[in-house]
Amino acid sequence: MTQAPPRTILHVDLDAFFAAVEQRDRPELRGKPVIVGGGGPGDRGVVSTASYEARVFGVHSAMPLRTAGRLCPHGIFLPVDGAKYQAVSRDVMAVLKRFTPAVEPISIDEAFLDVTGSQKMFGDGEQIARQVKDAVRQAVDLTISVGVAQTKLVAKIASDLRKPDGLVVVPPGTEAEFLAPLEISRLWGVGAKSAAVLREYGVRTIGDLAALPEDLLVRRFGKHGASLVDRARGLDDDPVSGRDPAKSIGHEHTFDVDTSDPEVIERTLLGMSEGVAGRLRDSGVRATTITVKIRDTSFRTITRQRTLPDPTDLTEPIFRTALELARPEVRGTRIRLLGVTASGLGEREQLALFGVDDPRRRRAVEAADAVRHRFGERAITRARLVGSRLPAPFERDPMTPVDARAFAAAVGADEPTDRSADGDDIDVDPEIEPID
Repeated sequence: MTQAPPRTILHVDLDAFFAAVEQRDRPELRGKPVIVGGGGPGDRGVVSTASYEARVFGVHSAMPLRTAGRLCPHGIFLPVDGAKYQAVSRDVMAVLKRFTPAVEPISIDEAFLDVTGSQKMFGDGEQIARQVKDAVRQAVDLTISVGVAQTKLVAKIASDLRKPDGLVVVPPGTEAEFLAPLEISRLWGVGAKSAAVLREYGVRTIGDLAALPEDLLVRRFGKHGASLVDRARGLDDDPVSGRDPAKSIGHEHTFDVDTSDPEVIERTLLGMSEGVAGRLRDSGVRATTITVKIRDTSFRTITRQRTLPDPTDLTEPIFRTALELARPEVRGTRIRLLGVTASGLGEREQLALFGVDDPRRRRAVEAADAVRHRFGERAITRARLVGSRLPAPFERDPMTPVDARAFAAAVGADEPTDRSADGDDIDVDPEIEPID
């Protein structure tokens, strides 16, 4: 029986993506500290992306904008232009698919490629990586960093080591040696809490972790302990595959100034409901459950949830439900943040068998979607939302939970309550509390 050849996996990561796009489109910003995520250092919310010039001052993603302003007072703060970044991302993913059909996007600016079957046409893993880098630069005038290995785990770690515009190749059989000297925080599955526990056992590097007895880690971390040992040795058989369907679609907004104004709160809920409904339609799904999230001026967070009588992808039933859930909680309270999330998702065709749909309303909604797709999210809007200064609901593609966390940073979610080593996990919700 012939043994299958080692896999060749690439991890492709666009360098400082949002900031790089802005510097590309505005030459006067090149070489300057650009911070994307808000209108200025006095805004609430967090940094989405910082250029490498800003990172020199300690600015990083998921950092509160006010902290970034203190660290880099001469930084250039820009709002997120999500529609533009999504368009560039789609162009990049199209380039990647020239080299293999096995492309797994894991966020707006990074993806895995399995090029094992592409080597007869394009060469070995390093040669393919160089061709991918050149093709992306030619297509969108941006740089990428690439890691090449036989596992997704090692390829992703490799791509992060020589940014920007880096290329790191880890030959098969050298994974454990490659990982050994790296800090433990670089390993998937090791966050701040796990790292603190591991330090009690003298673990500082991935090699230290690989040397620990597996039974000790299993006793301390349960099943997760065994997987930690495998990862520390570079063992990972996870295949490159298409993204999982989104489990939920949501939108959050942090107010510049805490508010108790009912009109402002209702307009905000309407704008977010409009954005969520549009993303449901673009994803080809309808939702059966609506959740609202409310954070007041003292940072107390409440979530309320309701199941709809009929699945929907339209603004009106989502807004009506969100408003009914929010009204008892916001009355007489100064609100810092609001969020609307749709879950219980199912394919539109299947769910339509059970729901009632007005064909005239459907045609009108789809016509408005077509205008937005062609001319941008703000090309057509509801009269009540004109001048509301709400962020455009730009996240119009199906998103995984990883995507959702990244976009939460992009639209200005609150200061992080929990963060992974790379600063991507920015907000941990309390348990949802149904009221029906």
